[in-house]
Amino acid sequence: MQVNDDIMVLVSCGHHPLSGRERRAERDAQALEIALQHTASPRVVFAGDPNSSSLREYLGMGVPEIDVLAQAAESDVSVALASYAHQKSPRLVLCGHRAEQGESSGMVPYLVGKRLNAAVVPDVVDILAQDAESVEVLQALAGGQRRRLQVQLPAVLIASASAPAARQSAFTKARDGVIHSLSVTEVEDAELGTWHWQVAKKRAKRVKTVAASSSSRDRFRAATAAPASTGGKILLNPSAEEATDAIFALLKKEGVI
Repeated sequence: MQVNDDIMVLVSCGHHPLSGRERRAERDAQALEIALQHTASPRVVFAGDPNSSSLREYLGMGVPEIDVLAQAAESDVSVALASYAHQKSPRLVLCGHRAEQGESSGMVPYLVGKRLNAAVVPDVVDILAQDAESVEVLQALAGGQRRRLQVQLPAVLIASASAPAARQSAFTKARDGVIHSLSVTEVEDAELGTWHWQVAKKRAKRVKTVAASSSSRDRFRAATAAPASTGGKILLNPSAEEATDAIFALLKKEGVI
C-alpha cells in the first residue's frame, strides 16, 4: 500500500496515568483517527525508541507502516521531527497538543510549523474539505462551540480533546504492520540535562470544620465547598518591585518556595 505523503501524522509514546506503562498517546491517536478518516495510509512518524511497545498500538489502528526516527532519551526530538517533516514537505501535518511524558512543553507542533513555514491550528475536531491550496477545518471553541476555518496549505493541525475518539487497536493489524527504523542526526537536549525531576505532590485541601452535632448535609457542604479567600491586600498601580515583593511573600506564605 502506498503511503500518502500529503498527510503526515506525528505520534509519541504515551504514559498510562495509573500503571505508568507505555501506550499510545491519547491525543496523538485522535490526530491519527482524523487522518484515517480521509486517507487509508497517512505517513506516520515517531521519534524515539524503535522498540517502544506503543508503536504496535498505532499500527493496530490500520496504518501499514511507521517511520521511526531513532532518538536517545536525552535527545531533542523536535529537531528530528522538524527536519524530517521539512524533508518530506507534507501538505498537512497532524499531531497531539503535547507529549504525555518528558518535557510535555507543547512546543513541537509550533517548531515543526516554523520549519515548514506553515500555519498552526490548535483544537481541530475534523477536516471538512481540502483542495490544492487550502484546507477547511472544524475548530473547537470554549463552551462546546465550533467554527469553520479556511487555512492555507501547508498547515499543522493540533487535534482537540473533542475530536473523534481513536478506534481500537486490532491485534492482527498491529502484528502485520511494518516499522521502518531510520538513522537520523541526534541533537542533545541541553536544557533537559539541567532539570531536577521529582514526584509531584498533591496539595492538602483545607476543610472547613463543623460541629459534631451538625447534619450530614452541613458536613458534606463543608467538605466539598471551595475555601473562602481571606486576608491579603489590594495593590493599586504598584511598582515592579512592590509587585514582586508581594508575590514572593504570598508564595512563601503558601509554602510554595
